[in-house]
Parts: sequence; C-alpha cells; structure tokens
Amino acid sequence: MLVYNQTQILDITGPLEVFGRTTRWLNDQGITTEAAYDLEMVAESKGVFQTSSKIQMVADGAYRDVKGPIDTLLIAGGTGYAVEAANTNLLDWIKQASRHSRRVGSICTGSFILAKAGLLENRKATTHWAYCSELQQKFPSITVDCNALYVQDGKFFTSAGVTAGIDLALALVEEDWGSTIALNVAQELVIFYKRPGGQSQFSRHLEAQKLASSDMSELQVWILENLDQGLTVKKIAAKAAMSERHFIRRFTAEAGMPPGKYVQQVRVEAARRKLEMTQQALKSIAAECGFSSPEIMRRSFQKFLGIPPNEYRMRFHS
Repeated sequence: MLVYNQTQILDITGPLEVFGRTTRWLNDQGITTEAAYDLEMVAESKGVFQTSSKIQMVADGAYRDVKGPIDTLLIAGGTGYAVEAANTNLLDWIKQASRHSRRVGSICTGSFILAKAGLLENRKATTHWAYCSELQQKFPSITVDCNALYVQDGKFFTSAGVTAGIDLALALVEEDWGSTIALNVAQELVIFYKRPGGQSQFSRHLEAQKLASSDMSELQVWILENLDQGLTVKKIAAKAAMSERHFIRRFTAEAGMPPGKYVQQVRVEAARRKLEMTQQALKSIAAECGFSSPEIMRRSFQKFLGIPPNEYRMRFHS
C-alpha cells in the first residue's frame, strides 16, 4: 500500500484490514498455516506520516527500497493526492513497479496518481463521485464510471471513495480465494454481504433533493410519485408546460442527464429500495416502479447496477 502525507486513513486501514482478517480467518479455519497476505505500507521515506484526519501512522519503508515483484500494489487516496500526482520520481517508480505487479489498484483519489502515471489511458476507471468530473476532464482518454463502487480493467482496479476500498479489497480476496471465503471475511468484519462493483455510489432520491432550489424540483418530486405511470418525455414535458425540445434541453442542463435516462435510474432506485425493505414479489415491484415487466426491470438493474434484482435482494435485503 503506497501512502503519503494527508492520505485518507480509511483508504489505508479499510482494505488492509480485509487482507489481514482474511489471513487470520484462513489460519483459524486451518485452511492454511501461512500468511495469505504479507502487508506493507510504503511512503517517500520510512517512518511517521500524517493522515488527513491528523492521526499519525508509520510507513514500513520507502517505496524505492521495494525489491522484487509485487503481488498487489494499491495506492491510497486523500487530500494529498495532487501533490503526489506531481511527484515525477514517484510516478516513475509506480510505472516501473506496475510492470512487475500482478495487479495494481487505487482507492478514492488515488486514481489520479495512477492516471498521471499513464496507467489508466484508454481504460475504464472510477473514483469518489465528487471527483469524477475532474478525473474525466483531466484525463479524457479514461472512461470514467461515476456510479461504480469499483472497476476492473485488465489488471488495473480503481475504487470509489473511502469505504469502497473495502469492497475492492473483498473483490480481490474473492479473486484469490473464492466467494465463500470473501463472504465469511465480510461477516467477520460485520459487513454482512459484499457489495458488487456496480452498486451505485449514491441515491438518485438524494440527487433529486440536491436540486431542490431548481424550478424543476416540483417536477422531479412528481416523477418520483408517479413512477407507475407511463412517464414518456412527451407526458413529462406537458406536465412542465413546455415543448418537448425546450423541456429536454432544460431538464438535461439541470439534472445532468436526459429525462428518459433520469426516469430509468429513478425507477431502478425505487425498486432497489423495495428489494431491500420489503418481501414483495418481483412482478409487483416491477409494476409499482413503472417497469412493463420483471424482465425489463432485470435488464435495467444489469445496466445500472451490474447485478440482477433477485441477486440484489439476496445480498442487501434487510
């Protein structure tokens, strides 16, 4: 784990605890007597560094002193990422180390360091939702998925902010040891189910609330309250008392997406909540959320969350 001054502490401790707990669990179960993972934090120099929360931690050594191939190289995020992304010596080391690493990943804004090293060119990636636009603007060759908790493209992994690093680490454990062990480790950490990478970073209902100062806010509430209706763009535009063309332009500018896509995502969000909180049949949920059939709902879940509704319920039902 590459760390530096002003690293986000959970970007470090979250993933490392997953790997450390996996080693303990495998030993306790008698599956292996060796360490499944040998953990090491490296920084500009060995010794104390300060995290963004002002808590001090100790790096095991300097990154320049790392010898031999690396199984997994992870780069933490934090408010100090911009300084490190301008550190040419560090970027050169990352490029060289990545050639001899089985897999390379980042947590949160650590993606900017990977990107500046040129390792994410023409790849898919993610980062904390608040920094997605910046990542896309600074590195246009990257296909940024702002919804995903983590993204894999070849041997390169990127994750969203803070606790999403735990989800990424569990995914790596699953890759190494299988889903059963990954789920047992998740339970040990009181993360009862491992979230899939496609699980959305944030709620569309919260997104609607963020636009409460907009004159579109009442229309967005109306959409949320009438999901079971045939919400065509023509119908919504009529409700807004606008021409279709003008409405599409206005809505897209304020919501950041076309109205048709917005309705799709809000329907998925509403269905997601029902799957989490109720025992309703999929057919009933599909109808209440405006999907013409359970199959259409399944396709929408796969598109936006990367997981079918029945599996989503199995993992996240409360």
